Amino acid sequence: MTRVLVIAEHDGTRLNQSTARCVRCALQIDPAGADVLVLGADCTAVAGEAAALQGVARVLTATRPGNAAALAAVLAPQIAGVARAYGYVLGPSTTFGKDLMPRVAALLGVGQVSDLMAVDGARRFRRPVYAGNAVLTVEVPEGLVVVATVRAASFRPVETGGKAPIEAVAIEATLPAHTRFVELRGGGGGARPDLQTARIVVSGGRGVGSEANFALLYQLADRIGAGVGASRAAVDAGFVPNDMQVGQTGKIIAPELYLAFGISGAIQHLTGIKDAGLIVAVNKDPEAPIFQVADIGLVGDLFQVIPELAQKLG
Repeated sequence: MTRVLVIAEHDGTRLNQSTARCVRCALQIDPAGADVLVLGADCTAVAGEAAALQGVARVLTATRPGNAAALAAVLAPQIAGVARAYGYVLGPSTTFGKDLMPRVAALLGVGQVSDLMAVDGARRFRRPVYAGNAVLTVEVPEGLVVVATVRAASFRPVETGGKAPIEAVAIEATLPAHTRFVELRGGGGGARPDLQTARIVVSGGRGVGSEANFALLYQLADRIGAGVGASRAAVDAGFVPNDMQVGQTGKIIAPELYLAFGISGAIQHLTGIKDAGLIVAVNKDPEAPIFQVADIGLVGDLFQVIPELAQKLG
């Protein structure tokens, strides 16, 4: 069975670009196309976006009030109920997918392929290990459903222009009562692009100096439509929340442009940006390791560089 099911990531109104990247991966497994499952309280808008992705064969919607919040404990049993008709179940290797897909795999009684970065065959895949310094080949035995999280940075999103049919599905699943949604608090990102799918990312490190000083980065990011990230040092210092962390123990990203201010460039951080298109680094230390990987490096004070850059942007 080669049918592929992709689990859509969304915020209730818009589809996250990670879904389009998962569809790209799915097409390498089965060029005939993949089905996309959208779970939510109102799936109309998101399902429409998913149906427009090229390579999507069908969009399945599971609508119920309890799906309004993306709780893994609630969504996983429903996904498992649908997934038994498929040979592959793919989710993004984002915060959403990392929370959800292991539960799906457990309910299906199989192991999970994590951070899938390349498809070498119907049941043969590659994934990074040791902070990306080595690549492991994983082969899933025949007869088992392949459950995997897809490393979004390794796949380009598919184009739009498709017209897949949308079908509602009724799922019989026992949902747990021990987990409930309380509230959602933002990390200060506002309307900025999602860090893991943003085309441009502005990132700061310990050199930014304080939580208040990060306002400079936020202002620059808002001016150029960028997402905002940070190094682990900045997170550990309490400058920003940990959902902004980029690196081995944070988010793996692949923006077209990565602007690093006051980041020294520890190997753990560089792991998170190795797939970036153009890396620009600004640091007062000419010996900072990040200059070894930067395409453009500027030795300077970020508190002078950022205002001058903002002025140039008009």
